[in-house]
Amino acid sequence: MKKTFLVLMLATAAFCNHLIAQDAAVFPKGEISTTNNHTGTVWLKELNAPDSIFSYSIAVASFASGAKLDWHIHPGGQILLIIEGTGYYQEKGKPIQIVHKGDVIKCLPGVAHWHGASPKSSFAYIATTPAQKGNTIWLKRVTDEEYNSIQ
Repeated sequence: MKKTFLVLMLATAAFCNHLIAQDAAVFPKGEISTTNNHTGTVWLKELNAPDSIFSYSIAVASFASGAKLDWHIHPGGQILLIIEGTGYYQEKGKPIQIVHKGDVIKCLPGVAHWHGASPKSSFAYIATTPAQKGNTIWLKRVTDEEYNSIQ
C-alpha cells in the first residue's frame, strides 16, 4: 500500500510539472517576423490593435538568444514588461542595461534605442505603444561592437 501511494504521488507530481511547463507562456509566441528591422529570430503576436476607443497597440515579442531589434524610435514612447529570460536595452549614448523577467522598461518618446536577447538567453516582453503618436521609426542595425559593448 505504501509503495502504491508513493508511486501514485510521484506520478501525480510529474503530471502537474508537465501541466505547469505547458502553461508557462500566458500568450502564444506568435509568428516569426519577416520584416527587415532585426537580426536573428523574432516572433511577434499582436494582442490588441488600436481602435477608436483604445489607442494602444499591445504585442508580445519573443527573441531567440542573440536576436535583437535595430535601433529605432517610438514617437509616443513604449513600455516593455519583461516576461521571460534575460535581455539588453540601450538608449543612444548610454551603456547597455541588462533586463530580466519582471522588469519594466520605459522607452521615452523620441529617444533612439534598441532591445533584444542576451547571447545565451531567450527573451520576451509585452509591449504597449500609443499608436496615435505615430509609427516606429526604424534606424540602422545594431553593430556587433555595440551589442558586445556590455560592461
